[in-house]
Amino acid sequence: MLGTFLKPMHPEGYKFVAVFALVTAVLFWLWEPLGWLGLGATIWCYYFFRDPKRSVPQGADLILSPADGVISLIEPAVPPPELGLGPEALTRVSVFMNVFNCHVNRAPVAGEITAIAYRPGKFFNASLDKASVDNERNSLAIRMADGRQIAVVQIAGLVARRIVCWSKTGGRLQAGERFGLIRFGSRLDVYLPAGVAPQVALGQTMVAGESVIADLRNGTRRTGVTI
Repeated sequence: MLGTFLKPMHPEGYKFVAVFALVTAVLFWLWEPLGWLGLGATIWCYYFFRDPKRSVPQGADLILSPADGVISLIEPAVPPPELGLGPEALTRVSVFMNVFNCHVNRAPVAGEITAIAYRPGKFFNASLDKASVDNERNSLAIRMADGRQIAVVQIAGLVARRIVCWSKTGGRLQAGERFGLIRFGSRLDVYLPAGVAPQVALGQTMVAGESVIADLRNGTRRTGVTI
Protein backbone atom coordinates (compact mmCIF):
# COMPACT_ATOMS: atom_id res chain seq x y z
CA MET A 1 0.00 0.00 0.00
CA LEU A 2 2.84 2.36 0.89
CA GLY A 3 4.38 1.79 -2.55
CA THR A 4 1.25 3.24 -4.14
CA PHE A 5 2.11 6.68 -2.76
CA LEU A 6 5.87 6.58 -2.26
CA LYS A 7 7.73 6.35 -5.57
CA PRO A 8 11.48 6.32 -6.26
CA MET A 9 12.87 9.78 -6.97
CA HIS A 10 15.24 10.55 -9.81
CA PRO A 11 18.68 11.76 -8.58
CA GLU A 12 18.16 14.98 -10.55
CA GLY A 13 15.59 15.96 -7.94
CA TYR A 14 17.68 15.49 -4.78
CA LYS A 15 19.13 19.01 -4.74
CA PHE A 16 15.75 20.61 -5.41
CA VAL A 17 14.00 18.72 -2.63
CA ALA A 18 16.88 19.63 -0.29
CA VAL A 19 16.48 23.33 -1.12
CA PHE A 20 12.70 23.16 -0.68
CA ALA A 21 13.15 21.39 2.67
CA LEU A 22 15.66 23.99 3.88
CA VAL A 23 13.35 26.84 2.94
CA THR A 24 10.49 25.03 4.69
CA ALA A 25 12.51 24.80 7.91
CA VAL A 26 13.16 28.55 7.76
CA LEU A 27 9.47 29.24 7.13
CA PHE A 28 8.47 27.15 10.15
CA TRP A 29 10.91 29.17 12.24
CA LEU A 30 9.47 32.45 10.95
CA TRP A 31 5.76 31.58 11.10
CA GLU A 32 4.22 28.12 11.35
CA PRO A 33 1.45 28.59 8.71
CA LEU A 34 4.14 29.48 6.15
CA GLY A 35 6.01 26.33 7.12
CA TRP A 36 3.03 24.16 6.28
CA LEU A 37 2.83 25.81 2.87
CA GLY A 38 6.52 25.09 2.40
CA LEU A 39 5.99 21.47 3.39
CA GLY A 40 3.30 21.15 0.73
CA ALA A 41 5.67 22.62 -1.86
CA THR A 42 8.42 20.19 -0.78
CA ILE A 43 6.11 17.21 -1.19
CA TRP A 44 5.12 18.49 -4.64
CA CYS A 45 8.81 18.83 -5.60
CA TYR A 46 9.47 15.23 -4.57
CA TYR A 47 6.39 14.13 -6.49
CA PHE A 48 7.52 16.04 -9.59
CA PHE A 49 10.84 14.18 -9.70
CA ARG A 50 9.33 10.76 -9.05
CA ASP A 51 10.71 8.00 -11.26
CA PRO A 52 8.43 4.96 -11.01
CA LYS A 53 9.14 1.64 -12.63
CA ARG A 54 7.28 0.99 -15.86
CA SER A 55 6.12 -2.23 -17.53
CA VAL A 56 7.43 -1.85 -21.08
CA PRO A 57 5.36 -3.73 -23.71
CA GLN A 58 7.34 -6.33 -25.60
CA GLY A 59 7.37 -5.91 -29.37
CA ALA A 60 10.00 -4.52 -31.71
CA ASP A 61 7.32 -2.91 -33.89
CA LEU A 62 5.77 -0.78 -31.16
CA ILE A 63 6.38 2.95 -30.80
CA LEU A 64 5.88 3.97 -27.18
CA SER A 65 5.05 7.29 -25.60
CA PRO A 66 8.24 9.07 -24.46
CA ALA A 67 6.39 11.01 -21.75
CA ASP A 68 3.52 11.02 -19.30
CA GLY A 69 0.78 13.45 -20.26
CA VAL A 70 -1.95 13.91 -22.86
CA ILE A 71 -1.89 13.88 -26.65
CA SER A 72 -2.09 17.57 -27.56
CA LEU A 73 -1.32 17.53 -31.31
CA ILE A 74 -1.39 15.05 -34.19
CA GLU A 75 -0.35 16.67 -37.45
CA PRO A 76 2.09 16.50 -40.38
CA ALA A 77 5.31 18.43 -39.77
CA VAL A 78 8.93 18.49 -40.93
CA PRO A 79 11.34 17.14 -38.30
CA PRO A 80 13.84 19.60 -36.79
CA PRO A 81 16.32 20.44 -39.59
CA GLU A 82 19.30 20.02 -37.24
CA LEU A 83 18.69 16.26 -37.22
CA GLY A 84 19.21 15.96 -40.99
CA LEU A 85 16.17 13.75 -41.57
CA GLY A 86 15.13 15.58 -44.73
CA PRO A 87 12.41 18.05 -45.76
CA GLU A 88 9.54 15.55 -45.96
CA ALA A 89 6.66 16.14 -43.56
CA LEU A 90 6.07 13.23 -41.18
CA THR A 91 3.32 12.59 -38.69
CA ARG A 92 4.13 14.40 -35.46
CA VAL A 93 2.51 13.25 -32.22
CA SER A 94 2.89 15.63 -29.29
CA VAL A 95 2.56 14.67 -25.61
CA PHE A 96 2.00 17.62 -23.27
CA MET A 97 3.21 17.31 -19.67
CA ASN A 98 1.82 19.52 -16.93
CA VAL A 99 3.60 20.22 -13.64
CA PHE A 100 1.94 17.21 -11.98
CA ASN A 101 3.09 14.62 -14.53
CA CYS A 102 6.20 12.50 -14.10
CA HIS A 103 8.84 14.27 -16.21
CA VAL A 104 11.32 11.45 -16.83
CA ASN A 105 11.51 10.86 -20.60
CA ARG A 106 11.79 7.38 -22.12
CA ALA A 107 12.86 6.09 -25.53
CA PRO A 108 9.92 5.38 -27.85
CA VAL A 109 11.83 2.61 -29.67
CA ALA A 110 15.00 0.58 -29.42
CA GLY A 111 17.89 1.64 -31.61
CA GLU A 112 21.06 3.64 -32.11
CA ILE A 113 21.13 7.38 -31.48
CA THR A 114 22.41 8.82 -34.76
CA ALA A 115 22.11 12.50 -33.80
CA ILE A 116 21.45 14.73 -30.80
CA ALA A 117 20.97 18.45 -31.40
CA TYR A 118 20.23 21.14 -28.84
CA ARG A 119 18.77 24.47 -29.91
CA PRO A 120 18.09 27.42 -27.58
CA GLY A 121 14.82 29.24 -27.98
CA LYS A 122 11.84 30.86 -26.33
CA PHE A 123 9.49 29.59 -23.63
CA PHE A 124 5.98 29.73 -25.05
CA ASN A 125 3.28 27.51 -23.58
CA ALA A 126 4.31 24.01 -24.67
CA SER A 127 0.75 23.13 -25.68
CA LEU A 128 0.90 25.64 -28.55
CA ASP A 129 1.79 24.49 -32.05
CA LYS A 130 4.50 27.16 -32.42
CA ALA A 131 6.38 25.72 -29.45
CA SER A 132 7.82 23.03 -31.74
CA VAL A 133 9.55 25.70 -33.82
CA ASP A 134 10.22 28.58 -31.42
CA ASN A 135 10.90 27.02 -28.01
CA GLU A 136 14.13 25.70 -26.58
CA ARG A 137 14.47 22.08 -27.64
CA ASN A 138 16.70 19.02 -27.66
CA SER A 139 16.20 16.60 -30.56
CA LEU A 140 17.25 12.97 -30.94
CA ALA A 141 17.25 10.77 -34.04
CA ILE A 142 17.06 7.03 -33.33
CA ARG A 143 17.79 4.44 -36.03
CA MET A 144 15.87 1.21 -35.54
CA ALA A 145 16.99 -2.28 -36.50
CA ASP A 146 15.23 -2.08 -39.89
CA GLY A 147 17.12 1.12 -40.79
CA ARG A 148 14.21 3.50 -40.40
CA GLN A 149 14.66 6.51 -38.16
CA ILE A 150 12.39 8.15 -35.65
CA ALA A 151 12.80 11.59 -34.12
CA VAL A 152 11.91 12.49 -30.53
CA VAL A 153 12.14 16.09 -29.38
CA GLN A 154 12.22 17.47 -25.84
CA ILE A 155 10.61 20.93 -25.80
CA ALA A 156 10.79 23.40 -22.93
CA GLY A 157 7.55 25.09 -21.94
CA LEU A 158 6.25 28.19 -20.21
CA VAL A 159 7.58 27.11 -16.81
CA ALA A 160 10.36 24.74 -17.87
CA ARG A 161 13.84 26.23 -17.91
CA ARG A 162 16.03 23.18 -18.13
CA ILE A 163 16.20 20.27 -20.56
CA VAL A 164 18.30 17.32 -19.39
CA CYS A 165 19.54 14.57 -21.74
CA TRP A 166 22.14 12.11 -20.52
CA SER A 167 22.25 9.99 -23.69
CA LYS A 168 25.06 10.40 -26.22
CA THR A 169 25.29 10.22 -30.01
CA GLY A 170 26.31 6.70 -31.03
CA GLY A 171 24.79 5.15 -27.93
CA ARG A 172 22.00 2.62 -27.96
CA LEU A 173 18.64 2.79 -26.25
CA GLN A 174 16.17 0.10 -25.39
CA ALA A 175 12.48 0.83 -25.81
CA GLY A 176 11.22 2.46 -22.63
CA GLU A 177 14.72 3.28 -21.39
CA ARG A 178 15.19 6.61 -19.62
CA PHE A 179 17.12 9.15 -21.69
CA GLY A 180 16.35 12.53 -20.10
CA LEU A 181 13.88 14.80 -18.35
CA ILE A 182 12.57 18.35 -18.46
CA ARG A 183 11.71 20.57 -15.54
CA PHE A 184 9.09 21.89 -14.77
CA GLY A 185 6.38 21.61 -17.48
CA SER A 186 6.90 20.81 -21.13
CA ARG A 187 6.24 18.61 -24.14
CA LEU A 188 7.67 15.71 -26.15
CA ASP A 189 7.22 15.38 -29.92
CA VAL A 190 7.58 12.09 -31.76
CA TYR A 191 7.97 12.07 -35.56
CA LEU A 192 6.78 8.74 -36.93
CA PRO A 193 8.49 7.08 -39.90
CA ALA A 194 6.90 7.70 -43.30
CA GLY A 195 3.81 5.57 -43.86
CA VAL A 196 3.22 4.87 -40.16
CA ALA A 197 0.06 6.34 -38.67
CA PRO A 198 -0.66 6.98 -34.98
CA GLN A 199 -3.04 4.82 -33.00
CA VAL A 200 -3.92 7.48 -30.44
CA ALA A 201 -6.42 10.34 -30.25
CA LEU A 202 -6.27 13.94 -29.10
CA GLY A 203 -6.72 14.22 -25.34
CA GLN A 204 -5.73 10.60 -24.71
CA THR A 205 -3.65 10.05 -21.56
CA MET A 206 -0.18 8.59 -22.10
CA VAL A 207 2.17 6.75 -19.75
CA ALA A 208 5.86 6.97 -20.67
CA GLY A 209 7.35 3.64 -21.69
CA GLU A 210 3.98 1.85 -21.52
CA SER A 211 1.39 3.51 -23.78
CA VAL A 212 1.62 2.62 -27.48
CA ILE A 213 1.54 5.53 -29.93
CA ALA A 214 1.83 3.49 -33.14
CA ASP A 215 2.67 0.09 -34.59
CA LEU A 216 5.26 -0.01 -37.37
CA ARG A 217 3.31 -2.81 -39.06
CA ASN A 218 0.17 -0.69 -39.44
CA GLY A 219 -0.40 2.03 -42.01
CA THR A 220 -2.85 4.87 -42.27
CA ARG A 221 -5.77 2.57 -43.10
CA ARG A 222 -5.75 1.01 -39.64
CA THR A 223 -5.94 4.04 -37.35
CA GLY A 224 -8.93 6.14 -38.30
CA VAL A 225 -6.91 9.28 -37.46
CA THR A 226 -7.00 12.14 -39.93
CA ILE A 227 -3.81 14.15 -40.22
